This record gives sequence, structure tokens and C-alpha cells, in this order.
Amino acid sequence: MRHFTAVVKPAPGGPGSQTLIPLARRLREAGADLEVEYSRSLGHARDLALRAAGRGRVVLGVGGDGLAGRVVGALAGTDAVAGIVPAGRGNDFARALGLPGEVPDLAELLLRAHPVKTDAIEIESAIHQRTTVLGSVYTGVDALANRHANTCRALGAASYYAGALRAITTWKPARYRITIDGTVHERTGFTVVAANSGYYGFGRQIAPNASVHDGVLDVIVIHHASRLLFFAMMNDLKTGQHIRRPQVEILHGHQVRIEADRHLPYGADGEVEADLPVTARVLPQALNLLC
Repeated sequence: MRHFTAVVKPAPGGPGSQTLIPLARRLREAGADLEVEYSRSLGHARDLALRAAGRGRVVLGVGGDGLAGRVVGALAGTDAVAGIVPAGRGNDFARALGLPGEVPDLAELLLRAHPVKTDAIEIESAIHQRTTVLGSVYTGVDALANRHANTCRALGAASYYAGALRAITTWKPARYRITIDGTVHERTGFTVVAANSGYYGFGRQIAPNASVHDGVLDVIVIHHASRLLFFAMMNDLKTGQHIRRPQVEILHGHQVRIEADRHLPYGADGEVEADLPVTARVLPQALNLLC
């Protein structure tokens, strides 16, 4: 029987505890050993994950994409086994993995599933030295929208829409320099996303053909267009149909460096990190995930 360590952000009554309490009951009733560690920050969550993995335990990231990314990402390149307990606003990487949303089904998966080799992303910028994330790295209007959304978390999922509206209505086109495996692409537009998985921003299918198992990043570039057309493309993200529009370009590669003609933030797994430039490189089969 498996020995689990769940890393969760302390928030009494929050979604993490609401999910973890019934899940813990089911795991323990099935005979599993489960301990819970409370993180003070994303950095602390990473340390807790490494410590638990060093003791041979299966590490569970309990929370949204940001916390799960740091907990699971900390184990990239090791033999440690990890799992994700989706308990955040977006849960986009969990969605890409096809994880069940109901506690009984999730408990059964964590107890019985075999680890699957899964890709991750390593990012590097002026203030971040080789941080591992899971789903995507994005910049431009997307990162601005996420920054605004994080200022109104009380709105829940609606915070994404409020943040996007504020970002788009004040946006001015940016000139990007995108270097993919040594080849430079100069583009003007709204956003650039280096995607390991297909989803971001609360279930939006930014890269519908991306796979977490192919060892390649899908690079989505949304070119300059009218705001009205951009809003239409944002609506298309619900189904992934935006990729059929001529204003959307899809590139592929293993290492992507993104620069811009002005100060712009970038984000990763739902967390705004810093300003450009940033380099993202795929880590093929770096994770052993229960999924």
C-alpha cells in the first residue's frame, strides 16, 4: 500500500481542505498511509516535496496549478512518484491529465494507477534560475490578465474574465522576438504561449494539439488584430477553434526564448513570475505522475 505526503496551502475552509479531508478519509480507509504538510509559500512547498520524496513517499500537490506545479515540478528528473489533487481555481494541468473531479474516483486512481512518464517545462529568467513548471509559460495580454485576476481572487472563476477585460481594453500591440531552437521569429501581437499541455486560464484550450508526452512545446502566437476580433478569438478558446483563424500561428520546438520591445510580465502555471525575457525548455518524461 502506498505512503502519501500531501502538500497543501493552509487555508481553513478553503478548496484544498474541502477536497483533502474526504480524500484522506478514503485513502486511509483503503489502508494507505497519509501525512499532511502545510506550505508557507511556493518555495516552501517545493522543499516539503523534496523532503518527502527523499523518504520514499508518494508526493501529492493539493491545490491549483501554481502550487501543484511547484510541488510536482520539484521532483522533475528524479525517480519520485507524484500525484495532483486538483483544488484550485483553474486546475488546468489536472484537466490535461484527465484526472477525475470526484473524490471517490480520484482516491481510486491514486491508490491503483501506475506512474506515467510526463513532460515538464524548465524556465529561466533574470531572477529565476531553472524553475520547473508543468503546463505553460505565457506572456503579453495573458500575463497581464492573470495579474489583474489575482487582485480579485474573491470572484473565483469570474476573476479570469474580469482580469481579461481589463487587460484587453488597455492593451497596445507588442513586438516579440521569439527564438525557437536557434531560429528567430519576429512578430507583433497580443500574446505568446509556450505550451506543454493544452489548457490554461480556467479550461481554455490555448493549444488543443499539445501533448504532455511528446517532448515538444507548442508555441502559440496571437498576432495583432482589432480588439473586437480578439474578443471573438478569446471566445473560440473554449473549444480550441481559434487555431483556425489566420491571426493565430502555431510553432513547435524544444527551447523557446521570448523577448519584447517593452517591459511585459510573463506567467507560468497561473503565477505571474517576472518580466521578460524568459527561456522555456521542455523536459521530456521528467515526471512520474499518477494519472
